[in-house]
Amino acid sequence: MMDKQQTSRKPLAGLRVADFTARAAGPYCAHLLALLGAECIKVETGLRLDSFRKPHPVYGRVGVATFAQVAANKLSVQLNLKHPRGVALARQLVAVSDIMCESFRPGVMERLGLGYEALRAVKQDLIMVSVSASGQTGPERSYAGYAPVFGATGGLGTLTGYQDGPPVEMRHMMDHLTGITTLSPVLAACYRRKRTGQGAHVDMSANEVAASFIGDALLQFAATGEVPQRKGNDAWGMAPHNVYPCAGDDAWISIAVGSDQEWAGLARALARPDWLADARYADGAGRWSHRAALDREIAAWTVTHDRDAVTRLLQQHGVPAFPSYHGADLCNDAHLAARGTIQTLTGPDGETRKVVGAPWRFSRSQTGTTGWSPHMGEHNDYVFGELLGLPRDEIEALVADKVIY
Repeated sequence: MMDKQQTSRKPLAGLRVADFTARAAGPYCAHLLALLGAECIKVETGLRLDSFRKPHPVYGRVGVATFAQVAANKLSVQLNLKHPRGVALARQLVAVSDIMCESFRPGVMERLGLGYEALRAVKQDLIMVSVSASGQTGPERSYAGYAPVFGATGGLGTLTGYQDGPPVEMRHMMDHLTGITTLSPVLAACYRRKRTGQGAHVDMSANEVAASFIGDALLQFAATGEVPQRKGNDAWGMAPHNVYPCAGDDAWISIAVGSDQEWAGLARALARPDWLADARYADGAGRWSHRAALDREIAAWTVTHDRDAVTRLLQQHGVPAFPSYHGADLCNDAHLAARGTIQTLTGPDGETRKVVGAPWRFSRSQTGTTGWSPHMGEHNDYVFGELLGLPRDEIEALVADKVIY
């Protein structure tokens, strides 16, 4: 169980979430609700493990790092939703919850007897959240999808990458963008319920989340009839705007210059007063036109310097620049440590791990990760016994019948 005193000081303390989601997009939204203080109960089953709970070699990992991220702060119970008694217990759990999250394909929850209309009968003011690839309505509602499909369908893939290469496969970022975007309407529904007493069904399409990030590309097509192409690290009108190699193994720094003042700062930092007198670089348009030559000159300098030293130097001259970080850099970053963004959790067996805490700060409330990711069914006794009031012998019978399974 989580520390109730710590949880009570968080903004959403007192709310309960019945979490029927799996993998990453839906679970990440529920995870954010848990970071804000909601009691989040993950419903899962040994019949079909959440694919992110199982060890898997995604991106070279063989552990369950993804699950550990999106399940921290959650409780876990087992329910066999293929058993009628399991469905009945699911309804009882929803009846004592404020929010129900699910990420099945559209139609699955209805077939189980756990659709929105059925659940409203047990919880009139329920806020139900359905996260799917294409939404709950429309001709493609039954289409399957994972993170790379979301980015492709939403148009982000064709805008990402280099012009002479294929569209880039967008991975976990799309799941997390969907989870973050879903949080907003859930909180809005909570506020509306507080004002009116009415619940809501939030229908979230991951494909449409991706599409919501390409508004400028749609505007360009509408205005000119031209389909925007992949531009690598270019950003129209800004130069330099790229990632440059630094001294060391796979060390890079991102530099973006968006004004004449920042350009002058870059020239001073690199001791290149000749740049300020060079007609090619006299204004933003000129620098953009000659960005390839400029990139070569900058890269020839950065490759001989330490990326952190370059960052400090450029920032001192007002130039937006920062290293391209990897996981170890984040864990060891002094700024993130000072803000409490990177936290160290200690598990029940004494194991420790680094986690990314909440990306927000409140002046009068605490947020963050306080609970280890749960073992499957770790909180069966609390949920079925304390919350739902089932006697011990009945719980044991349900376990024996593989209802709690």
